[in-house]
Amino acid sequence: MIPQISTIDLLKLASGDVLSLQIYKFQGNFPGKKAYIQANLHGAEIVGNAVIQQLIEYLTALDADQLEGEIWLVPVCNPLGVNQRSHFFSTGRFNSYDGKNWNRIFWDYEKEAVGLTEFAQSQLNKPVAEIRRNYLETIKQAWTAELECINSPRSVPLSRQYRYQLQSLCLDANYVIDIHSSSNQAIDYTFGFRERIESIKYLLLDYGVLMDQYDGDAFDEAFLKPWLALEQELANLGQKVQFDLEAWTLELGGGMIINPDSVARGLRGIKNYLAYKQMLPGVIHTTKTTLVSKQNINSYYAPTGGMIQSRLPLATRVKSGEQIYQLLSFNKQGTTPEIINVHAETSGIVFDISTNQCVNQGEYVIDILDC
Repeated sequence: MIPQISTIDLLKLASGDVLSLQIYKFQGNFPGKKAYIQANLHGAEIVGNAVIQQLIEYLTALDADQLEGEIWLVPVCNPLGVNQRSHFFSTGRFNSYDGKNWNRIFWDYEKEAVGLTEFAQSQLNKPVAEIRRNYLETIKQAWTAELECINSPRSVPLSRQYRYQLQSLCLDANYVIDIHSSSNQAIDYTFGFRERIESIKYLLLDYGVLMDQYDGDAFDEAFLKPWLALEQELANLGQKVQFDLEAWTLELGGGMIINPDSVARGLRGIKNYLAYKQMLPGVIHTTKTTLVSKQNINSYYAPTGGMIQSRLPLATRVKSGEQIYQLLSFNKQGTTPEIINVHAETSGIVFDISTNQCVNQGEYVIDILDC
């Protein structure tokens, strides 16, 4: 199966150079659902590009009869962020022009929707597929107004222009998977919405962080939140509906590296998930995913400046009171350096650790996942 490859101009630089997105579209012989998968929204988080490359190889080897629906793949989805550098280090988490987090800029229709209750009332007792078509049309109409603002003489800031191009690719998708990694070093896990948690076991990752609270500005939130709101409105009116729409953020390993194990886990989980959704062939597997609330991630910050040593490695089981790292602290007071032992306040696993082992007072050192 050969993908349709298209390129979208994203941003013209002052130098005249143009940054672009490239989209790989795999279309099966049978109509069906749409899956949208992107990677590298944060510039240093490159692992998802390797996952997408292996997905392209896998899908290219299939016959079109083996894909039901369509799969859109967008690697390096933030070319401006991925090219940001400071010395040898990739940054790219924040837009260097305005300081905004690249994954906190997206358009959440629910925030500007008016008359959601009235819309829900107008859809009562209609088939779920018809309700979805009608609401999607409403969202697209609002999206057209966003394009009019972009094309007006005043135009809009870069973040709004960028999000328009990216979100336009997935408004009509059924499933959105946004592949990230830690900016530091971390275990593999996924963020998931409590309302869709039944599907998390098909992603085949050991840990899942529940999205109990969200504001809609992240890519996965902006896609799914309006639909969750409509489901709630319909439920309030006595009609229980769940649309076949889901969004996931996969967190695979650490920033600035491509860990082969993380790539393999991500690829295996995505293929299995899409088989579960009856888009791809294959034997469907499940795993027992440990689910925790985002509030159960306990971050530790340096009590003073110094050098981190003897820190526990990722995925280590920790008991309350156990030493998790030492801080070698220097001073300018004519005394010898001090060793400060830092102990866990709760039991759990080492979830994420800082890449830099030289810290100023108050800088991040380690996360313990309370589970």
